Amino acid sequence: MPMTQQETAEKSSAALDANDAASRALGIVLTAVAPGQATVTMPVTADKLNGHGICHGGLIFTLADTAFAHACNSYNQSVVAQSCSINFLASGKAGDQLTAQAREIHRAGRSGIYDIEVLNASGDVIAQFRGQSRTIKGQNFEDLQT
Repeated sequence: MPMTQQETAEKSSAALDANDAASRALGIVLTAVAPGQATVTMPVTADKLNGHGICHGGLIFTLADTAFAHACNSYNQSVVAQSCSINFLASGKAGDQLTAQAREIHRAGRSGIYDIEVLNASGDVIAQFRGQSRTIKGQNFEDLQT
């Protein structure tokens, strides 16, 4: 019996997650995935603060990029970022829990566009990220159905 789209998304994310030592080291956790969508969280601990005492922007970018990766790889095709941009709207504070929610805007051929919002624990949007994806050769897991 063929896998459902949801099962494919979950298995693709599990395969990505198993090899993602960087996200694991930062405490990034996948909390939800569906075709073209993903949600990840990250605690803002003392070792993630920059010289201003706020969450380092590069780590907020990494959190959003991780959600982007899970969303665009949810179809069991190997997909990488072709371009990304981020707008910082507010600071991430020490002790906060940040959440990045990715959603697919458009996907056709080998390209896709994804919007990711990064929210603090109060639900305020602190950053908006847009990523353009590019499908490359390969799959995230061996699909014996195809």
